[in-house]
Amino acid sequence: MSSRETDSGAGGVVELAAKGRRVKPAPRVVPHLSVAERAARGRAARAEVPRSSHARFEPAAHRPDPVELLELQAASRVPELVPIRYGRMLVSPFTFYRGAALLMASDLAATPHSGLRVQLCGDAHLSNFGVFASPDRRLVFDLNDFDETLPGPWEWDVKRLAVSFEVAGRENGYSAKQRRAIVLATVAGYRRAMREFAAMRALDVWYARVEIDELLAQLGAQIKKRVAKRAGQTLAKARTRDSMTAFSKLTEMVDGEPRIVSDPPLIERLGDVAPGPEGVAMEESLHDLLRRYRESLQTDRRVLLEEFRMVDVARKVVGVGSVGTRAWILLMLGRDEHDPLFLQFKEAQPSVLEEFTAKSKYANHGQRVVAGQHLMQASSDIFLGWLRVENGLDGQQRDFYGRQLKDWKGSFETEGALPESAAIYGQVCGWTLARAHARSGDRIAIAAYLGSGDAFDRAIAEYADTYADQNERDYAALKAAVDTGRLTAATGM
Repeated sequence: MSSRETDSGAGGVVELAAKGRRVKPAPRVVPHLSVAERAARGRAARAEVPRSSHARFEPAAHRPDPVELLELQAASRVPELVPIRYGRMLVSPFTFYRGAALLMASDLAATPHSGLRVQLCGDAHLSNFGVFASPDRRLVFDLNDFDETLPGPWEWDVKRLAVSFEVAGRENGYSAKQRRAIVLATVAGYRRAMREFAAMRALDVWYARVEIDELLAQLGAQIKKRVAKRAGQTLAKARTRDSMTAFSKLTEMVDGEPRIVSDPPLIERLGDVAPGPEGVAMEESLHDLLRRYRESLQTDRRVLLEEFRMVDVARKVVGVGSVGTRAWILLMLGRDEHDPLFLQFKEAQPSVLEEFTAKSKYANHGQRVVAGQHLMQASSDIFLGWLRVENGLDGQQRDFYGRQLKDWKGSFETEGALPESAAIYGQVCGWTLARAHARSGDRIAIAAYLGSGDAFDRAIAEYADTYADQNERDYAALKAAVDTGRLTAATGM
């Protein structure tokens, strides 16, 4: 075993401390195990935590009330928007699952894990993968939501992904055999990819990514004409989702200047959310906030952002689980009205994983999200950055991360999808998640733990089936809470 560290010498540290100068903490020691040692680590973990142990899920004797957990989350959110969140979660057990990351994190904390840690997405369900434009303008596929990112056991992301396919499969009316085949394909995609990454050079792992055109060419004959046609439509639609499209849909001309169109309560301009002097004061402070956000960007992106001026700002409801957190869109213009840029600033609250792992090392949760995204994604938005608002509309300090609102974004449409296409999509998601984990965790140890057989795949398929039952019970509990008047849900939004 060898290690690498920087040591300025104990005598030097003591001398500096004696002079009253600030002493920096000693650099972290990074161990460098051999390939054989790393593989042995994974096999030892397998002996201690058998792969078959991951199949089990039994609700804890004192499992928290799922509705109470959702109510606790709502306490930090915009009160008038919380009913929209409940309404969206009630659309189906799958939309409920999308909004129930906290509930599953609570359950996952009691499940076996190998002790091998990675940077987690924290909410790796199938709808949090998708296509978007890379900085070099290629259409790539990757994870695209990192609100809950935090270091933790790699199995947690795999289980959340696998369960999402089981839940979506039930919603689509797939048979139990078809659902199991899809989940097995997804987990096998992860396992095989991790073995590939374990054999790669570190730089090759870092450069690996899924480019859509190459992926479709590789799949070739595996894709039926109907599936290929639907994929083509999704990709064509994604390429139209950029700032120009958002500009045409979200704005109107007012006195010769573009303005965001209000659509309460989903889109509300700042003047409507905070009328009068309060809104005026906040709009004036936005220029200072933009400068602070700009400081979090790479130097070249700072220069690019300076080409744009702020024109308008509005609060926008986004997602399912995120509804109720503060999200703002800023309309920026470059050389003229034909050169728009929409930035989205989304509130970053503590990860739902913090209670069950450890607190983030970042003081700013926006920075936590950005750092996790850079670590897990092969290509990130050029305007990905963060800021802190010291005194928001409610007088509270809040963290945000910023990025482009739309840049060739598209996602897999689960409704009506064929089982064969769901299985292929699951394999791609599994590969992508493995690549993300391989960048931060010990890919050789994880691959050794997984092994070459399908023991882990089968265990996770069983877990997914059992946990999907729990998800349906929790969904029913939310529905009952609304039916009895305990909670209020707004539908059709």
